[in-house]
Amino acid sequence: MSALAWTAFGSLAAWCWLLLGQGFFWRTDQRLPRRADPDVWPAVAVVVPARDEAEVLPASLPSLLAQRYPGRAGIVLVDDNSSDGTAEVARSLATRHGGLPLCVVTPGEPEPGWTGKLWALRHGIAVARADSPEFLLLTDADIAHEPDSLRELVAAAHGADSADADADADAERDARADRPGAYDLVSQMARLRVASGWERLVVPAFVYFFAQLYPFRRINRDGARTAAAAGGCVLLRTDTALRAGVPASIRQALIDDVSLARAVRRSGGRIWLGLADRVDSVRPYPRLADLWGMVSRSAYAQLRHNPLVLAGTVVGLALVYLAPPVVLPAAWAAGDAAAAWAAGLAWAVMAGTYVPMLRYYRQPLLLAPTLPFTALLYLLMTVDSAVQHHRGRGAAWKGRTYARPEAAPER
Repeated sequence: MSALAWTAFGSLAAWCWLLLGQGFFWRTDQRLPRRADPDVWPAVAVVVPARDEAEVLPASLPSLLAQRYPGRAGIVLVDDNSSDGTAEVARSLATRHGGLPLCVVTPGEPEPGWTGKLWALRHGIAVARADSPEFLLLTDADIAHEPDSLRELVAAAHGADSADADADADAERDARADRPGAYDLVSQMARLRVASGWERLVVPAFVYFFAQLYPFRRINRDGARTAAAAGGCVLLRTDTALRAGVPASIRQALIDDVSLARAVRRSGGRIWLGLADRVDSVRPYPRLADLWGMVSRSAYAQLRHNPLVLAGTVVGLALVYLAPPVVLPAAWAAGDAAAAWAAGLAWAVMAGTYVPMLRYYRQPLLLAPTLPFTALLYLLMTVDSAVQHHRGRGAAWKGRTYARPEAAPER
């Protein structure tokens, strides 16, 4: 076969494996489990780390204050040394809207070895534990929740058979792997904002690529090695957090949500991750530069700052995503029917796996064939992330730079 044919068939083989062998990552049916209401609703503390979030809080905090939760609940907003009046805005919103009680605290600058968000969560969780909550809802300052969001999260985590926990809990957990039960961590991938042209092009692909790396179905299977969470919305049992030693055990993690889920799973916890229907991000990313910063900030950390892994990722992305649209016209011009057929089929499978995510985001299905272009953007963002890291600039967020952050500690 020609070099074009070998490349095309290699890409097609990769897509056949991704279609069937990567946990059906392209499906979007992993949604919050529906459970019966618990007999007694457990106490919940909502912890919100916030750094310079005065602009987005009016669109997000009122949704937390307005939660219709039958049990005891309160909000701890951790003002992470903001310079824009975040704390004052939060207090003003609580006075104006009422609802759940709000406590605003500030932890001071992070100690060495801590990333800012995890330092804020450490302080917020310590404050929240004074009221002995059974659950902690860790949610970002740019996340808006429908009024029943907290209730549905707790019902899903509590589980229909959670009262059966006893000395044989571990054996029972193994036996009930595929039926409803209690979870130690329930996380929803908030529906990100899709309004500008660049958001439409890049945001659905961001979630698509995340699901490809961390297939939700595989994560939600008891005993699976894969673990991940979506940091914008994580409901966590307080005793599980203590058992897993979080956030201290992951204090250097830049990709804190994945690190959190791994720590919970290592401690024997049961986790669930899926797409949200009633939880939305209100943070705008109108320009390509905004989206570029969001991705490149942690892309190289995901590769554990390893140049060899980076090189392999670049080659893999090129073969899987870029080869089909490049080989197809070249093979057509060269009269190589086999290469053209394989490249066209690989591109069709690629576009087909992207369709469910576009439907979830209510975007035109005509965007499906543009996935190779978006993949090229992500490839360039990843390379830029590595370049910034090796220049000593590391990851930057809200005025803080982490020159050499950890990715997701395995200890």
